[in-house]
Order: sequence, then C-alpha cells, then structure tokens
Amino acid sequence: MKIFKILAVSAMVLGMTSCISKKQYDALSSNYKQCIENVGERQREIQELKSQNSALASENNLLKSQHDALKSSLDACLSNSGKSSANIDKLVGEINASNSYIKQLISSNAKNDSLNLALSNKLKRSLDNVADSDVQVKVLKGVVMISLSDKMLYKTGDYNVLPAAQEVLGKVAKVINDYDKYSVLIEGNTDNAPLSSPNLPKDNWDLSALRGTAVAKVLQTQFGVDPARITAGGRSEYNPKATNMSVSGRAENRRTEIIIMPKLDEFMKLMDITPKK
Repeated sequence: MKIFKILAVSAMVLGMTSCISKKQYDALSSNYKQCIENVGERQREIQELKSQNSALASENNLLKSQHDALKSSLDACLSNSGKSSANIDKLVGEINASNSYIKQLISSNAKNDSLNLALSNKLKRSLDNVADSDVQVKVLKGVVMISLSDKMLYKTGDYNVLPAAQEVLGKVAKVINDYDKYSVLIEGNTDNAPLSSPNLPKDNWDLSALRGTAVAKVLQTQFGVDPARITAGGRSEYNPKATNMSVSGRAENRRTEIIIMPKLDEFMKLMDITPKK
C-alpha cells in the first residue's frame, strides 16, 4: 500500500514538472524507477514463497500419510505379538521333538545293526563246516542273507529238498528260533535255462516258487519254525547274481535265499514313530 502511495505521489510530482526544477525532477524520476524495481522484486518473492508453501504442504501430507501407515502397522504388531510368541514356542517345541525323533531312529538303527551282526556271526560259526560254495552268509542293507546252492538242496529240475540238506537247514532253523523277533523270507531263484513240462514244475517261475515253499515247509514241520514268521516265493531267472553266459554263473544263480530281518510289523512301528507333541 505504501508503494502505491509513493507511485501516486510520484505521478503527481511528474504532473507538476512545470512547477519544479530539473534537478528535483531527476531525483523524483530516479525514485520512481527504483520503486518500480522494488515492486517487481517483491512480486517475485511472493511467488517463490507461494511455491515453497505449496511444496511444504505436499510434504506435510506425505509425512502424515506415512505416520498413519506406521501407526497402523504398529497397532497390528502389538495385536499379533501374543500369537507370534505362541507360534515361536510351538516351532521350538517341534524342533526339539524332531531332534529327539532323530536320536531315537539312530539308536534303533544302531541296535538293529548290532543284532544283525551278532546273528550273522552266530550263523557263520554254526555253518563253518559247510563248503563256502554251498552256503554264503552276509549282512546286506540291514538284513542277514543266507544263500544256499541248488545242488545241496535239490536234484536238477526238482524242488524236493534232499535229505543231505537237513543238517544245514536244521542249523539255520536253530538260529532263526533263537531270534524269534525276526521274520524269515525264503526266495527261490533259477538260471535262464528254459524249463518246459506238462507237469509241475512247468517253467522257471514254478520251479523257483516250489523250491522256496519246500524249504519253508521243512523249517516249519521238521525244525519248529513258526510259519507265521515265514514268507516264501520265487523270483524265477529275474534276480541273477552272475552272468548266465558261463557254467559257474548259472550255478551261482540257481540258489535259494533265506533272508532274516526284523518283523514287518516291528519295522512299520519304527517307521510310524512320530515326534512327541
């Protein structure tokens, strides 16, 4: 307002130039120009202040929005803190239970390995007077495997157990009866020489299965092995140990295997062990 008054006065003064000296006129003219420049400077400052005010208002709105979001997140965290604590406690409990389960499995496996080794050593001692080519005993993948040659057990192409095999089967049966917590799997195996007959056995499938069940019956009826512990069957020529291209290889493939292992239900119990809650 003061600026405009100065301008008005200056205008009046200019209008009165005829009443003043040239020196006074020049002074007033210079003052007028300075006022004009000052007005322009003040207007620029006003525009800059308006821009700054607009920017600050936008920044304030953004900060307010961020504040509201942070407050909402904090409220949610405080609300869920009890649930999170419970979940962490549950997770720690499950980890501890899993560690206990792993230790239990390791202990059970170590116990089974020890029992299998003791069983294997006992079998080897009881059969030490039998030719190695006729009987082989070994522990494989947690089970004890006894491999009996066909020439010791049967006549060629036949499945009836020879009397000479009774002694060996009797020693095997004694160990089986001593370890009454184990199951017994008996498998007959043949070479790939074709067998064709109108009577039993008709082929290698029949021969292998009949040989397996024949040994099972001897163990049951003559040496008192509980038949509920026995599973018997045949694998024909499809589980060879050696090549069928040689005489010795075919002889090795013609075998009956007695596999002694933890009872199936005991094994399943071990597999069904779950971490304690």
